[in-house]
Amino acid sequence: MAAAIGAGLPITEASGNMIVDIGGGTTEVAVISLAGIVYAQSVRVGGDKMDEAIVQYMKRKYNMLIGERTAETVKIGIGNVYKVDDEVQTMDIKGRDLVSGTPKTMEITSTEIREAMTEPVNAIVEAVRISLEQTPPELAADIVDRGIVLAGGGAHLKNIDVLLSEETGLPVVIAEDPLSCVVLGSGMVLDQLDLLKQVAIST
Repeated sequence: MAAAIGAGLPITEASGNMIVDIGGGTTEVAVISLAGIVYAQSVRVGGDKMDEAIVQYMKRKYNMLIGERTAETVKIGIGNVYKVDDEVQTMDIKGRDLVSGTPKTMEITSTEIREAMTEPVNAIVEAVRISLEQTPPELAADIVDRGIVLAGGGAHLKNIDVLLSEETGLPVVIAEDPLSCVVLGSGMVLDQLDLLKQVAIST
């Protein structure tokens, strides 16, 4: 709810709004109408699981151990979840060779990182799809017009909006400041006591 308010969604209106908040530990999907949550789902998949997936991929494919901070740097640097053109980015990655035990550096491509993150990304797509299936038809029609709004740090993941749009057939937009939506929304609610009463009663 806080993310939706921070993203500027008209949550008090009778129309349906869908927000997908991709955080570090969880992804939360909610359909909001009349200041209440009509349907919500939370899956324990977020940025951290993507980092873990990259670590496991490097271990499995190259016998190379990297830290989760390195994995996150690679995810932010060249990670993408949907191929839109033939451009392939590369990045040097440092870790430890599990066979020799010595440090080594190797080049990794954006295609490999996309492959590494497939499982957690698919879990997020599935959560969105299930939420749409569970949404009342009248509100689902509003979401077709308004689209899905992405918030949270995971919204910065390259082409996540394109992937979700392709998978759902709906427009997908990224909130103006996805990382700060929850904080901004919480602040707005505390400033507007009428809105706080509406939200507090309905949730």
